[in-house]
Amino acid sequence: MLSYWLLFISAFGAATLLPLYSEVALIALLHEGANAWIVWVVATTGNTLGAAVNWLMGRYLLHFQDRRWFPFKAAQLERSQAWFQRYGVWSLLFAWLPIGGDALTFIAGMMRVRFALFFLLTAIGKGTRYAVLILFYYGFFG
Repeated sequence: MLSYWLLFISAFGAATLLPLYSEVALIALLHEGANAWIVWVVATTGNTLGAAVNWLMGRYLLHFQDRRWFPFKAAQLERSQAWFQRYGVWSLLFAWLPIGGDALTFIAGMMRVRFALFFLLTAIGKGTRYAVLILFYYGFFG
């Protein structure tokens, strides 16, 4: 049970600005024989809820963007906003990307994307990513 909590925490943190990676915890659990379905649900839930933190920050903390501690640089926000404006809410399906994914979830909050739609699209993208990782694991080590 503790291993699942550690996976949840690493997946949650990986979706925020913390330098965490959930892939290691996910693969370790699978290697220990954990139930792949539970691993998928825990990782997807944690990562999607972590992305929701970015959405909340984008929605409510943008007025702090001139502060040194603000998590995104202006250029990063501009690139992500251009991507978001070009592809719309569908770009949230790519919120799992290691570069720009966190900024996309922040931009979604800035652009006031309805939370339910944000959560659904983000969960689909992140869930698909974890499913591919699990299938990859079983394809090589199963």
